[in-house]
Amino acid sequence: MQKLKWFVPIALAAVIVPTANGEDKVAVHGSVQANTLFPETDAEINAKKYDEKLLGNGYADLGIYSKYIDGGFRLEYLKHPLPGFDVDPAFKGWGLSNIYVKGKYKGIEFTGGDFYEQFGSGFILRTYEDRPLGIDNSIRGGRIRMNALKGVRFTALGGVQRRFWDWSDKRKLYGADAEVQFDDWFSRLQDANVVWTASASYVLKQEDPALDPVDVPGTALRLNVPRDVSAMDFRTHFNRGGLDLLGEYAWKGSDPSAGNGYIYKPGNAALLSATYSQRGWSALLQAKRSENMAYRSRRATQDIYSYINNMPPFSYQHTYSLAAMYPYGTQAATGEWAFQGQGAYSFKRKTALGGKYGTKVKLNVSYIAGLKTVGEIPLLNGYTYGTDGAKTSFFGIGDRYYEDINVQVEKKLTPNLHLNVMYMYQAYNKTVVEGEGGNIYSNIFVVEPRYRINDKFTLRSEVQYLHTRQDRKDWLYGLMELSMLPNLMFSVSDMWNCGSTGTHYYMATVTGNYKGNRLMLGYGRTRQGFDCSGGICREVPAQRGFQVVYNYSF
Repeated sequence: MQKLKWFVPIALAAVIVPTANGEDKVAVHGSVQANTLFPETDAEINAKKYDEKLLGNGYADLGIYSKYIDGGFRLEYLKHPLPGFDVDPAFKGWGLSNIYVKGKYKGIEFTGGDFYEQFGSGFILRTYEDRPLGIDNSIRGGRIRMNALKGVRFTALGGVQRRFWDWSDKRKLYGADAEVQFDDWFSRLQDANVVWTASASYVLKQEDPALDPVDVPGTALRLNVPRDVSAMDFRTHFNRGGLDLLGEYAWKGSDPSAGNGYIYKPGNAALLSATYSQRGWSALLQAKRSENMAYRSRRATQDIYSYINNMPPFSYQHTYSLAAMYPYGTQAATGEWAFQGQGAYSFKRKTALGGKYGTKVKLNVSYIAGLKTVGEIPLLNGYTYGTDGAKTSFFGIGDRYYEDINVQVEKKLTPNLHLNVMYMYQAYNKTVVEGEGGNIYSNIFVVEPRYRINDKFTLRSEVQYLHTRQDRKDWLYGLMELSMLPNLMFSVSDMWNCGSTGTHYYMATVTGNYKGNRLMLGYGRTRQGFDCSGGICREVPAQRGFQVVYNYSF
């Protein structure tokens, strides 16, 4: 932190210095976010007691933008974090976590400080911030982007990756990405309304082997782990009218780590995606195979905070509470086959299925399974340490990890009444995703009516039911929400485990908005479970208490 003190005034001064002709305009934007909880002990739901009377995660961002120079910083206060964020003591802290200066001139852009980057689908590089998950794996260093040559874009970067409040200079990261856009070169493609690109990326992770020496259990052997681990990615993207095609392949070098059992087998991933849309309907088909693609800047960790890359889950991201009770987390370390198909069709008004106002139907199918192994898994003293790991058949599909089939119908019944209905079948391998629990098969039903009382008041409700014979059996969820435009919203909800424990997870909230301010006050219980986004999951402990969430942006 001390090293950054000199950087703040210089960065801000550089941004606000006007251009020589005095015509440069400066814009200032920022935000404040504070999520707080006054925790209470609740033995019924295993909500534990905390020494602190107030827990919270706080963030303040400031950015200054001009024609040639941008800059900004973020202040974080995480000394007493919300439940679930204290799994690793290193998460706690406070100070300047992100600061940068960006210069821009004639198609060339240079960033110094902290930044985020993604190459392609993120197979070999994706750094980002996700506050609900507690992820901020930004890169501290330098990045240059060049778009000065027609049809060619190039990015190069280097630095160290953040893990909580540590930016270890003994773990370095370098990368480059190049993209060629053919339609910028060939007028015939432009005339045919074609957008076609081809891209290639390279990432190099350097980690001092002495930082985390690896001894084979029960032996006097120590693994010779590589200092440098390279990864490459190749992709092409084609778009014409309603048709969109993407093909991508990635390869990662030998990267023995705690996540893969310290094997030396290289990793790989392949993706094919096709989307087609026309007025009134759309369709999506995707397939992905990945193996041993957990790429972390710290080989000894198995947490979600040190990933260099991200493997998309290919499972539907549900927003309904019971539909999201068993979310899928991508198995990047071992590998998986993943398939997803989506379709949507809008029945026209004044037809048999469309009715007076039309009807929209959406179908999603997701199927994810493990890789099929061939032969015996090689072991050294009972461990995979130092071996090449299990052999797999490229097209072989192993045990099912996750399956989701859901149908949603959106229907306007009257000028003021809308109805959404969903049915979902789900198969969830809890042992694979969470470590134990076996297979869970569930049927989920959702009914969501929304009634606009007048131009100011809208009443929305949800009734959800989950039926399963496994785990904690059946659940029932109900919600009532009243919106008072433009400033207030009231809601009450209850999630009831009606099939096993009889436990109620009740919640009442009031939310107010005024100009750039948003304040939410709530009280109730939160069920123990998992919060997932983009295939990455964080365990959330049970909790009860009074919540205050404040956001301000300008």
